[in-house]
Amino acid sequence: MSLSTHVLNTATGVPAVGLTVDLYAGQSTLLESGATDADGRHRFVAQLVPGAYRLRFDTGAYLADAATSSLYPHVDVTFHVTAERGGADGHLHVPLLLSPFGYSTYQGS
Repeated sequence: MSLSTHVLNTATGVPAVGLTVDLYAGQSTLLESGATDADGRHRFVAQLVPGAYRLRFDTGAYLADAATSSLYPHVDVTFHVTAERGGADGHLHVPLLLSPFGYSTYQGS
């Protein structure tokens, strides 16, 4: 199964460009690292099999580069991949809505 993410800075209403995001199998095995593009998106190369994964978004560095302080140095999103998740195309999308004071995530399409 393939995986992508999209980060939107809800305080400014624009995509979070250049935000580093790491993909881990379980809690500690780094599979891949990348950064969001000009549209705030990143598509991982790694193919996921059923199991637990974690995305770590380096939100503190991204917001510091924008001269904005934040309570959160990073955001971790832990999720489970199952055979049923991802739909017919075998793709999972995990977006992040970010502000200096909070965040939310959901299973996107």
